[in-house]
Amino acid sequence: MDALLIVDFQVDFCPGGALAVADGDRIAHPVNALARRVGLVVATRDWHPPDHGSFAGARVDAELWDGADPPAVWPVHCVQDTPGAQLHPALDAELVDVVVDKGLDPNSQGYSAFQHTGLATALRARGVTHLYVAGLATDYCVLNSVLDALAAGFAVTVVTDAVRGVEVSPGDSARALRRMQEAGARLMDSAAIAGG
Repeated sequence: MDALLIVDFQVDFCPGGALAVADGDRIAHPVNALARRVGLVVATRDWHPPDHGSFAGARVDAELWDGADPPAVWPVHCVQDTPGAQLHPALDAELVDVVVDKGLDPNSQGYSAFQHTGLATALRARGVTHLYVAGLATDYCVLNSVLDALAAGFAVTVVTDAVRGVEVSPGDSARALRRMQEAGARLMDSAAIAGG
């Protein structure tokens, strides 16, 4: 069965939000169109505690941090139960079957939809073998979610017109797409998927 994984299409990642991705809100149309065509729709949310270690000014205990790399420093964003952490209103919430919260551990970056969420097991239990992946941001949470989905044995198609990147450095999104493709993901735009 096919499923759509919508990564972090949240208020704080869209224009006007605390960590806005340029044109992040423009993924709504292809996301909603694809959500109407698949058997299961899963939306993730960054759902950070107020003291998350990736926030600028946070104090991080290197011995507790989950991962070899030090935390990337971001503005405070997607704090649990705040307006910025909610799914973007342009997403048709009635099409979403499951919401998965991630990034709850203050000592872990929490980029991937599969990190400490049980998502792979839940998808397998529903018979999902292939994921269409859309969302924000191409070069961080989408990238890590796709790589983990592939490692977990799912076939993955990245919906190229339904992702947008942070672009901390110019070209980060293009590099992320290449990396996903090299790892085994297919890259397709929503028109090609609809026509196929």
